Amino acid sequence: MSKELQTQQDKRRYARVLSIAGSDSGGGAGIQADLKTFSALGCYGMTALTALTAQNTQGVRGIHGVPPEFLRAQIDAVVEDIGVDAVKIGMLHSPEVVRVVADAIRRHGLPNVVLDPVMVATSGDRLIAQETEAALVGELFPLVAVVTPNLDEAGWLLGRKIAGEADLDEAANALLDLGARTALLKGGHLPGDWVVDVLALNKTEHLRLESQRIATHNGHGTGCTLSSAIASHLALGAPLPLAVEKARGYILGAIAAGADVHTGRGHGPLNHGYAPIAQVVIG
Repeated sequence: MSKELQTQQDKRRYARVLSIAGSDSGGGAGIQADLKTFSALGCYGMTALTALTAQNTQGVRGIHGVPPEFLRAQIDAVVEDIGVDAVKIGMLHSPEVVRVVADAIRRHGLPNVVLDPVMVATSGDRLIAQETEAALVGELFPLVAVVTPNLDEAGWLLGRKIAGEADLDEAANALLDLGARTALLKGGHLPGDWVVDVLALNKTEHLRLESQRIATHNGHGTGCTLSSAIASHLALGAPLPLAVEKARGYILGAIAAGADVHTGRGHGPLNHGYAPIAQVVIG
């Protein structure tokens, strides 16, 4: 960590969280969901956009990538002035963009990095090129505090289908074998009345998190929101297991609060602001 960044962190400040992700013009996922989550949990949110998308609740109509050098400029501008306490990484659409982000983590010594390996939208639209997957694993997995794939994303990363709850622990360990320090494997895509997630802290220490499934058509942005909430709680000082538990509690509340609200004609968003917390000052 640079001396300047350490000086920033020693001062009285807000809990600062940087989102490096794509924009969702429909407001339910991506940068927009991240900022809503940071604010709801009492953090100061900042952004470095990786891509613009033209999308709504029904699907993605187009993706316009931000040039890698401009992404680097965004990250440097934020970190060198404001500083960060945690980072959430979302959609990275090309290997070049992945390398820019990895380089920024190393150069700035960025702490508490949460990687949500966004590959496909809730609508089923693919959001990144296939060759980017190898770059995510090779460049970013060793640098981040936790990766948070859903079952489809984990299946693509591992090259096999994760068929049931009994496979979650082994698949989470397989993500560690790919180089992840810790892995939160989200089991929400499995059928059944209960949702089971597994946080693999290492090969032998797993935390299973279970909750009753909430019936809703509004699931757009759940992955973005969960990873942003984890980063927020890490910025506020929680250790990773507690940050994951608190983040999961927040997202369950946000899903329930927006379960019967209609926004658009497809997969609607969560209610991110159902229980806002005043902005937290540290120091």
